[in-house]
Amino acid sequence: MEMSKAEIKGILMDDDEEEEDEDVGGDNKKKRALTVSGRKISGAEGSIKPSCQIEDCTTDMTDAKNYHRRHKVCEFHAKAPVVLVSGIQQRFCQQCSRFHELSEFDEAKRSCRRRLAGHNERRRKSSYDSHEGRS
Repeated sequence: MEMSKAEIKGILMDDDEEEEDEDVGGDNKKKRALTVSGRKISGAEGSIKPSCQIEDCTTDMTDAKNYHRRHKVCEFHAKAPVVLVSGIQQRFCQQCSRFHELSEFDEAKRSCRRRLAGHNERRRKSSYDSHEGRS
């Protein structure tokens, strides 16, 4: 017996509603990986051990904060003033979440000059707007 597309869609919608009912009180922000049929599938996340992108770093990032796992950098290297990446001295930028050459940073700052300039520009602009409204 073949089902029409509408019948299949109805069954899938019922399945989704059941899954939502099971999530009551749970974290609704969880992302679900779905197949074409609408069923959950397990991603490769569990099979690949999270590791720091710095060469020769052996830090186990299984229990690391989500931020560090997402950007593939351990806490030590994220805060290090100098790291060798492909033979080039670099630093992790907190704003960009990327490694940049040291020349892109002011002194010991952890945000690159370009992102700091944008941040300061936005601060000046909002400060100017708030002073202008008081006149």
